[in-house]
Amino acid sequence: MDPVVQLERNGCGIASVSAIVGLPYSEVKSIANSLGIFANDESLWSETAHVRTLLNHFGIRTGSREIPFRSWESLPDTAVLAIKWHLANGRPYWHWVVFVRENGQSCVLDSKKSLRANRRTDFGRMRPKWYISVMGLK
Repeated sequence: MDPVVQLERNGCGIASVSAIVGLPYSEVKSIANSLGIFANDESLWSETAHVRTLLNHFGIRTGSREIPFRSWESLPDTAVLAIKWHLANGRPYWHWVVFVRENGQSCVLDSKKSLRANRRTDFGRMRPKWYISVMGLK
């Protein structure tokens, strides 16, 4: 699985789905828009429904609930993580990233454009709040 850089300031959810399904950001964004999902909609980064809907559109199943993060070792092989979780005006917000374990190697695919590398292994610097399991990958 390869990282996808978000093309919009708030496109981390779309970029995370792009990485999981292996399609370009622009293609997933177009499909998201046709489903009524837009990067500038605050609910994309403060609720889970849009990311779940978009993954489901591609035939990817997700866990039914958000699971509190305990450790990197306890994560499933693929998960979407909420990092940079915070409250603003009483509403939760976060940055979507993808955790992936392939061939015995773990990393986080972070779509943030300004990062030196979008494939991250600096696990001590990230503070996940919770994750959603991703299943049904080919």
